[in-house]
Amino acid sequence: MTDSGPRPARRSGPLLLGVRHHGPGSARAVRAALDAACPAVVLIEGPPEADALIPLAADPDLRPPVALLAHAVDEPGRSAFWPLAEFSPEWVAVRWALRHGVPARFIDLPATHTLAWQEQEQEQEQEQKQKQKQGQEEEAPVVSGPDKRAPDCGSRAPGELGPAAGEQAPDGPAAALVAGDQARVDPLAVLAEAAGYDDPERWWEDVVEHRGPGERDPFAPFDALAEAMGALRERFGTGGHPRDAVREAHMRLRLRDARKEFGDAVAVVCGAWHVPALRERTTVTADRALLKGLPKVRTDLTWVPWTHRRLARSSGYGAGIDSPGWYGHLFRALDRPVERWLTRVAGLLREEDMIVSSAHVIEAVRLAETLAAMRGRPLPGLGETMDAVRAVMCDGSDVPLSLVHDRLVVGDVLGEVPESAPAVPLQRDLARQQRSLRIRPEALERELELDLRGDTDAGRSRLLHRLRLLGVGWGEPARSRGSTGTFRETWRLRWEPELAVKVAEAGVWGTTVLGATQAKAEADATAATALADVTALAEQCLLAGLPDALPVVMRVLADRAALDTDVGHLAQALPALVRSLRYGDVRGTDTGALTGVAAGLAERIFVGLPPACTSLDADAADEMRGHVDAVHTAVGLLAETLAGTADPGRGDLRERWRTVLRALSLRDTAPGVIRGRAVRLLLDDGALDAGEAARLMGLALSPGTPPPDAAAWIEGFVGGGGGLLLVHDDRLLGMVDAWLTGVPAEAFTDVLPLLRRTFAAYEPGVRRTLGELVRRGPGERADRPGGHTVTPGFAAEPDIGRADAVLPVLRLLLGLETEPGTIDDNRLAGVGT
Repeated sequence: MTDSGPRPARRSGPLLLGVRHHGPGSARAVRAALDAACPAVVLIEGPPEADALIPLAADPDLRPPVALLAHAVDEPGRSAFWPLAEFSPEWVAVRWALRHGVPARFIDLPATHTLAWQEQEQEQEQEQKQKQKQGQEEEAPVVSGPDKRAPDCGSRAPGELGPAAGEQAPDGPAAALVAGDQARVDPLAVLAEAAGYDDPERWWEDVVEHRGPGERDPFAPFDALAEAMGALRERFGTGGHPRDAVREAHMRLRLRDARKEFGDAVAVVCGAWHVPALRERTTVTADRALLKGLPKVRTDLTWVPWTHRRLARSSGYGAGIDSPGWYGHLFRALDRPVERWLTRVAGLLREEDMIVSSAHVIEAVRLAETLAAMRGRPLPGLGETMDAVRAVMCDGSDVPLSLVHDRLVVGDVLGEVPESAPAVPLQRDLARQQRSLRIRPEALERELELDLRGDTDAGRSRLLHRLRLLGVGWGEPARSRGSTGTFRETWRLRWEPELAVKVAEAGVWGTTVLGATQAKAEADATAATALADVTALAEQCLLAGLPDALPVVMRVLADRAALDTDVGHLAQALPALVRSLRYGDVRGTDTGALTGVAAGLAERIFVGLPPACTSLDADAADEMRGHVDAVHTAVGLLAETLAGTADPGRGDLRERWRTVLRALSLRDTAPGVIRGRAVRLLLDDGALDAGEAARLMGLALSPGTPPPDAAAWIEGFVGGGGGLLLVHDDRLLGMVDAWLTGVPAEAFTDVLPLLRRTFAAYEPGVRRTLGELVRRGPGERADRPGGHTVTPGFAAEPDIGRADAVLPVLRLLLGLETEPGTIDDNRLAGVGT
């Protein structure tokens, strides 16, 4: 490095560089100060247990944003993060030390104490909640006065210069949330208000972030900031964070050790709030006394990927910045940052097919500079640039502006960690499978379409289902927009940094994804109390490809099914069990063990359902109707599955279910919504002709039936997508119309909510057609036996000839036509599936 001038003079003693975490201006200033001072050692605010991980920062595969993750060995879910971005002063200091061969050490309070404190805080919060609950039950008197809250240090970034997670920046120089006997202070808010700013972020940008790299004295900014923080510490003490005194005592001890080894050639990079405390003259005995008796917990540390979105306050992590993408740009763009930023914005909007030209960029730059001059700012900040983007590039609309904010101001950058970083065995196995299946973690949410007939996609599906069973929510199933066959799956994937903790927590179940998932499935099955939970677990085992865990789950399922007498529970369990039987065709899974259990459940439902449908209130009746629908679908699938088996006693399963529905349709003690639903299911199944359905409707809507019961019967019969039935069967529509017009005025308000709920579920086009048919009135009498009414525009019977004419076009669209007059049976079977 060649100096351009004389080295600036410095006072004796260690170099204390007070920074704002994740500040690009602070990061540039730290780099300039280190270049000028050339210290023999660099001390950095962070957990000392991570000193062994510092050399990994030189690995080119370790790309920020990343975070130091500390978790309790015996309880991996208890963890803490120390995030670092490329524009974090701590990261710049680490990379400077590695590049110059200078030792770098972390000096904050060890993570072993930090995690133990978290446990104590959680226990205190639980006790406080219990006391509050008991106080509410005992109607304790209300005590007037300020709201006193315990400081929330655990969720705050260690040493963070800014509010804790979930807090809002307080107003006024006191900047106070009351914490015990002290006010919790936001230093930026106090300094900004003293400077005449109402926005701490804007003040910080003007004073620090917009400073150019060409300062003559690289130490002057740190001296000025330390002086300001000294004045705040004199007035506010620890600023409502009493545990800062313990952390600062440990920092002073580590600083003394470094000075004994390297003299005064020591540089310290820490939050500016701590600089006055590090300059304070204290004794070693006093500092050690503060650290005596601190709780401990055994911890492990490693590097994990982080994201820009998690650096933003809006994510719930109080990292002190609103716009990590913007700050990253300021750190990289040393010249003309506004012009370069607006050029990136224009490129993003062009990708979204918006018309944005170079002239728009030029005009936006001019407008941003004008706004900065009018607002008295040295350079355009994020507020001015976004105002210019809205006015010039977005035509005043906030819709494209929100896209710019999401993609650029915040961003979806995901860091990377090398394979050499320490990790639990489960994490290593997951990384290996991710590489093998070519499915990389990404911060931006994306959809993944899987065809389970392929080996790679089937493996991806199994991995995602296994992770869900382990509680690692990397992917969530979504509705497929294309084929609805069982060979198709759609997932929404998004990797969040917290998932690294979930993986470490799941490591207690095993060292591989397969082994851990099997162990957890068996444990969940043994611990499950509800029958539906066990059947859902059996379904998950099949989806995740866990044949070794299935026998344990099936044994528990058989035991629970034998003891459970609640028909509602059985009805909840059957659909998931039957769906599981369908996976054998596509996934190649042996589902033979499920067949007998599913058939046995169905038989018990057939016997117990009619008695269970008596004496139900409205809510219970509506819930039971949902069970009837689910069982009806499940029985149809189960009957198809059993059709090819050698069990002759199972062949009439569908017919026995129809017998149950007939019994329900005629059972006077059953609620109307269930009776109506039973009639509708029989009609749709072809087990009941239209004339009989009309007769049953006529009985249900007879004058002797109370209007609420009749309305419930209609809801069960035509609810849930039955609008087209009324459109095409004018007899049923006429009965409903005649009954509704005959409802007494005093009873109309009672039946209106039921009818509104029923017809509001129809598509708008169906509702318009029904309204037109009702307005038109009875149709013309048809010349056919029975003299059924025919509505104009609708035929009495389907026109088979016209329907057959559509088939060639459908075959062509679906790609089923191979030769004239032939169909590829295999492809047809796939589409049918």
